[in-house]
Amino acid sequence: FDIFWFILLNMATIPPQLIGESQEFHALLDWVSDIATINKPILILGEAGTGKEQIASRLHFLSPRWEQSYHMINCAAHDAETFEGIMYGNDNQDALFTRAHDGTLFLENINALTPAAQERLLHVIEYNEFDAFDGLGEQSIDIRFIVSISENPVQAVDHGQIRVDFLNRIAFDVVHIPPLRLRKDDIAPLTLHYGRKMVSSLGAERFPGLTPEAMNILIAYDWPNNSRELKSVIERSVTRAYLADETLSGPISTIELNPLKSPWGNNIPTTTTVNTRNAPENTEPQSAPTTDFTERVITFERGLIDEALTTHNHHQGKAADYLGLTYHSFRGLLRKHGMKK
Repeated sequence: FDIFWFILLNMATIPPQLIGESQEFHALLDWVSDIATINKPILILGEAGTGKEQIASRLHFLSPRWEQSYHMINCAAHDAETFEGIMYGNDNQDALFTRAHDGTLFLENINALTPAAQERLLHVIEYNEFDAFDGLGEQSIDIRFIVSISENPVQAVDHGQIRVDFLNRIAFDVVHIPPLRLRKDDIAPLTLHYGRKMVSSLGAERFPGLTPEAMNILIAYDWPNNSRELKSVIERSVTRAYLADETLSGPISTIELNPLKSPWGNNIPTTTTVNTRNAPENTEPQSAPTTDFTERVITFERGLIDEALTTHNHHQGKAADYLGLTYHSFRGLLRKHGMKK
């Protein structure tokens, strides 16, 4: 009976299954499974929205420590004093190092720490001991550290955000998460997953899927904010379709990549801090926009092709790579739109 409840409670904390079908995705999972068994610090690198938290938790639950505690702290979410109190303890709480003993500790956005905090943490990782707030001196701990950096680590060193000795210690080995634009085969299963979850939360009966034209828009887009952005786009598209037809009787045909785009053209400015690279507002005519879906898709595709060719001095092979397409697929689009010279 006790064993049953132990297993049940631990199953409740196991992270959801990661979703994908691409070769790059399966290679990532294979590497995570291998490196999870090594009791050394692991550095996770990946663009925003690629799922560094999910990979960190997977490293824990595939490790020999899976029965022990797993803790995560976002270093960028706390000032130096608050971070010190959380990690080393204060009058109001025990040290996180103590609570994470025998388990795994994931430190996200480690480059947000001050050099002094990095030096103190380096001592903890190097010697498996820390000087707690309670004044009892050095306390021994056994923690598996997993960390992530929110930018290129070499640039972080150059910019003075990361100490070289600290980087060398935390990067015993590295997990590189490929961006979604390099994992186009993962877009369809992720769309299905996010769509089903959103439909369930709305109380609808089923997710009707997307039209081929709508799916082509998702495939053509380069997803600067990766899976996190795809999730938002699918949830928004499903919600708008549900508001228009609660039965969701047919496949969803309208995809809004940039909700900040004004329906009246450029008369109303939108924020310049949102990355809307490849979004429709750069490719549609500035005159009164058409409401015909097919025409908008055609205009959108032509805009993507023009951008790719212009960016790469009309080198079709490089333009195809830029859009994540094969050379033959790209040539097919040129023929489709009468753009082949």
